[in-house]
Amino acid sequence: MIVRIMGEGQLTLADSHFAELNKLDDELLEEMDSGDEAGFRRTLHALLDTVRELGEPLPDDALEPSELILPAPDASLDEVRAMLSDDGLIPG
Repeated sequence: MIVRIMGEGQLTLADSHFAELNKLDDELLEEMDSGDEAGFRRTLHALLDTVRELGEPLPDDALEPSELILPAPDASLDEVRAMLSDDGLIPG
């Protein structure tokens, strides 16, 4: 799957990593629902760091359609809320 982190670029990520990412996504949703800004910020960074660690960056000149788009690290709670689907940021 091709994942884009807004403002950074695209990475290829194996589907086998999505269970781990879904745990972080669930935590992020809980923190957003409770208004825990510090927890939200910490978990968003953990989610993005995990994608960066597990993913393989695509070359800067590659223009592949992204199957998953994640917010930039400095995205606000409201910006992330606008990106959410019923499943959170990560489907499944």
